[in-house]
Amino acid sequence: MSAQQTVQFRALHGEGRLLILPNAWGAGSARLIEDCGAEAIATSSAAFAWAHGYPDGEALPVATFLPAVAEILRVVKVPVSVDSETGFSDTPEGAAQFVGALIERGVSGINLEDGHGSPELLVAKIKAIKAEATRKGGDIFINARADVYLKNLAAPEKMLTETIARGLAYTEAGADGFFAPGVFELSDIRAIVSAVSLPLNILVWPGLASIAELKAAGVRRVSAGSGTSRAANGALRRATTRLLEDGLYDTMLKEGEDAPKMNALLPGI
Repeated sequence: MSAQQTVQFRALHGEGRLLILPNAWGAGSARLIEDCGAEAIATSSAAFAWAHGYPDGEALPVATFLPAVAEILRVVKVPVSVDSETGFSDTPEGAAQFVGALIERGVSGINLEDGHGSPELLVAKIKAIKAEATRKGGDIFINARADVYLKNLAAPEKMLTETIARGLAYTEAGADGFFAPGVFELSDIRAIVSAVSLPLNILVWPGLASIAELKAAGVRRVSAGSGTSRAANGALRRATTRLLEDGLYDTMLKEGEDAPKMNALLPGI
């Protein structure tokens, strides 16, 4: 990956655009998603962790995480954004060091969440990461994630105002995008778009409006999150249960009808 991919990734968030990201969990899924026409690849922290035998929540060792990211970068040509959770550190310095390693490998963007931490801590991490990128002579698109709705971090009547307040703080800190997972009411989405100047990222969620409606409301990025992995795992469970419990192959064969020829998609050594 080159600096050109990061420039390209920024352009995909431009005014009037909407970037759709069906999130990947490894090199094979990333290459398949690219082949389906995705303009960029984003990882899902949950799906990425599950694929390597760990639960979500920064349990995946960095020593496993970084090579797995490199595997994705090896097989795709479009920009790659990595879900970095809280930066795998409780400190701004630690988060900057972690993201610096991603920059060195050619990652174009990251998600960085506040989780149960304070907004002030995420502000400090954003500033530290931007400084680290400058020091390395590189660039990174920081998609700052506010978990107010996702993790019920405020009373229901205060969730919107708290989310907007965090969005404004992250904008001031130098973030490039604003992610508000769990928001699905169009009225709330429009309010955030109106108040926060950063490109708004929305997570696929039950009851969420269509892509066309979201674009009309000003949303500029929609992420599947772990949804694509869950869909694949659901198909695997159905096919495996049918095979083990009934001794039949019909579900497996049906689920695999649209499977691509992966050998043709993947580069050799």
